[in-house]
Amino acid sequence: MGFSGHLVFARTERPLLEAPLFGRSDPGLRDGVQEWWTRPGDWQTLQLGQGIWEDEYLFALVEWTGAPACVAEVSDSSIALVTGLDTNGRRWQAWLNLDNAAALLVEEPEDVDDMSLWSATPEFEAAIGAKRAELAAEVPTDAAGALAWASVAGVRKAAQKSRIEELLRARETFVEDLFDALLDELGFPEATKPSPQP
Repeated sequence: MGFSGHLVFARTERPLLEAPLFGRSDPGLRDGVQEWWTRPGDWQTLQLGQGIWEDEYLFALVEWTGAPACVAEVSDSSIALVTGLDTNGRRWQAWLNLDNAAALLVEEPEDVDDMSLWSATPEFEAAIGAKRAELAAEVPTDAAGALAWASVAGVRKAAQKSRIEELLRARETFVEDLFDALLDELGFPEATKPSPQP
């Protein structure tokens, strides 16, 4: 089983877990939290394996940090829906691992009684292909939204839109790796291994 939960990315000089939303929201959000290596400029990523992430939490996080933030909703390390929000209230979303997302999002016909039987049919494969094409058609818009969000975040490196689109179409065994690569490619400074404690 892979990871299911949320990856929260934001900038703050204080520990991200001190954000008020973690104290007043679902108490389960604080359970089993893993902190990823920080990125220069106070960019932090939390891996939340418990609790329910509500849409308004992202607004609260941006308000508290005064900087753009994003959250990736991850399912079994195979699919993620990334939602970013900037300080001007503009949002963007993008799916990671489009093939897996298409299989998840394809609509089951009303006349199908057994999903396992339908999933072995050519009709199912055609439905997945159509859903993947639909998701792929949104990639240029998703990439533009991600780039605009990173620009508001003040990244210094000029990201290539074609490379962002390539990542949004890529496939990885662990979608967490795709999320990390997306942040790298958007121009956020790469995470640094913490110095050993004396």
